[in-house]
Amino acid sequence: MKILRLLAVVAAFSAALVAAWPGVSGIASAETPAANSTAPGFDGATRWFNSPPLSMQSLRGKVVLIEFWTRECINCVHVLPHTKALYDRYAADGLVVVGVHTPEYDEERDASALKDAIGALDIKYPVAMDNDYRIWNAYGNRFWPAIYLIDREGHVVYRHVGEGDYDRTEARIRQLLGKA
Repeated sequence: MKILRLLAVVAAFSAALVAAWPGVSGIASAETPAANSTAPGFDGATRWFNSPPLSMQSLRGKVVLIEFWTRECINCVHVLPHTKALYDRYAADGLVVVGVHTPEYDEERDASALKDAIGALDIKYPVAMDNDYRIWNAYGNRFWPAIYLIDREGHVVYRHVGEGDYDRTEARIRQLLGKA
């Protein structure tokens, strides 16, 4: 009986998710509703780690993977090894990975704790601290983790929400880098 109730809750959540954000099927990959729109910048980042502040203009000509995450989210921690592997595998080919840490809980707003987490998680790519949700809101994001791919011309061309579908994300990166 408990399993049936749990399945009903999951089904209701999935239906609410689809209703709230058309184009998303459950938590699977989907092209962004604003596909080929110009990617918002990083205005509003309250601090940067592993890099001086970046701008989308300075990244023009590169393929950019933006990952919204937060340090206490278990799903984000599960996705992190895959994001790090993409960075390691394709940075030399022109992929730029930018983590956007947007806190879910008040204690995640602490810059010192975030710096420690970045070190402990061995994150080498740039991380923007988005305590005021300005980058999050510019992307219309609603989920942790969420990945956005930006093409060389600065357009949002792909979005994935949640865990999984790593092969599809990598295939899209390879396509954007001309390595398909």
